[in-house]
Amino acid sequence: MINSKKNGLTGLVKSTMPAGKKMDLTGLKLLLLAFSVAAILAGIAVPYNGAVLIYPGLLLALIVIIVPSVKKVNEWERAIVLRLGRFHKVKGPGLVFLIPVIDRFSQVIDIRIRVTDFSAQETLTADSVTVTVDAFAFWLVWDPQKAALEVEDYTEAVVLAGKAALRNAVSSNSLSTFLERGDIIEKHIQEEVERQTIEWGITVQYIEITDVQIPQELQDSLSRVAQAEREKKGRVLLAEAEIEIARKLEEAVGIYAGNEPAMKLKILSILNEGLKAGNSMMLVPNSIAEELKTKDIFGLEALNELRLHRGKKDN
Repeated sequence: MINSKKNGLTGLVKSTMPAGKKMDLTGLKLLLLAFSVAAILAGIAVPYNGAVLIYPGLLLALIVIIVPSVKKVNEWERAIVLRLGRFHKVKGPGLVFLIPVIDRFSQVIDIRIRVTDFSAQETLTADSVTVTVDAFAFWLVWDPQKAALEVEDYTEAVVLAGKAALRNAVSSNSLSTFLERGDIIEKHIQEEVERQTIEWGITVQYIEITDVQIPQELQDSLSRVAQAEREKKGRVLLAEAEIEIARKLEEAVGIYAGNEPAMKLKILSILNEGLKAGNSMMLVPNSIAEELKTKDIFGLEALNELRLHRGKKDN
């Protein structure tokens, strides 16, 4: 008789359920959990003949259930709380209280600025040079909810996005451009990475290229090219200086040609500079020597005549 009633009840339950779907027991489990918690609370303190009886086992069970539901979140952290497997809210910092069994921490996300290094190994530049480029990125999580729900491992995702952007930057630029315009390429890599990470609640603040490794043979070749380029620039500068000096001398000749006193003063200035240097002998052109002899610029002839006149007096 009992079996027949049981089978009838089962058939009634089956008939009320939609075809092709199983019975959802989640609500029933929650109801049983609620009855269990109520029974524990009722059994902790029970009046008995005017006194209150306390059951230590039930009190311990309650402590075991409640204590793990209190969590501490640091100032630089945010906790992702799931309720029955679905996102509930972002909590923290401070103490966080969870409903036992129903709520749980999915993960705790650090919102401080992080530094991650990455490299693009053995990549060809636009001019077919094999290089290895190392870089690092400063980034942070500004939306913990997106970082937890949109990507499985956001740290690894940032590294992979940085590597991909770095490889694209290397392959789309020549080696000389990469070495000379590194700041522009760094900005381009940052924008490329942030275009992907912004959907994950992550922002990239800065990317810097730390090292560019090229083959040793190419280093020697680039060194010779750089040395030749420096010599070329030095010779060009020297030639430009000679041209400028020639132009100034041409202007000076024009001035001296029309002004004889100025030319004489220039001659005297040259001789004066030579005498200041302490030279005991000076080589001067014949034209200057004849000019000095005929014009008696230094008064040598007058001095000679004075000496001759004194000699005649003494005699």
